[in-house]
Amino acid sequence: MANQAAGGGHRTAPVHTDPEDVSVQTALSAVADPVRMQLIRELAGSADWSRSCGSFDVPVGKAALSHHFSVLRGAGLVEQRDEGPKRVNRLRREEFEARFPGLLDLVLRGDSTR
Repeated sequence: MANQAAGGGHRTAPVHTDPEDVSVQTALSAVADPVRMQLIRELAGSADWSRSCGSFDVPVGKAALSHHFSVLRGAGLVEQRDEGPKRVNRLRREEFEARFPGLLDLVLRGDSTR
């Protein structure tokens, strides 16, 4: 009930993985997908907790988007919380950088390194 009261809805609170518990294979797999790369880049350019899941313009449906956010949470890249009917996000830049130095910078640079 505490999760429902805090979130204001019927959803359970999302589970977050500490980046210290993430393997390099999980991290690389999470950042390898083009949709997840786009989500990471858009979050990097936004203030913490300012982007709801529905605010991203990605070429996938709601269920697939939910899966992509689940993968990013599982890799320790994204933290989410419910604010009323919306689930908002923040990129866990400092925590992820401490675990995988330089990896997030490579993702954010994209194809400019070619």
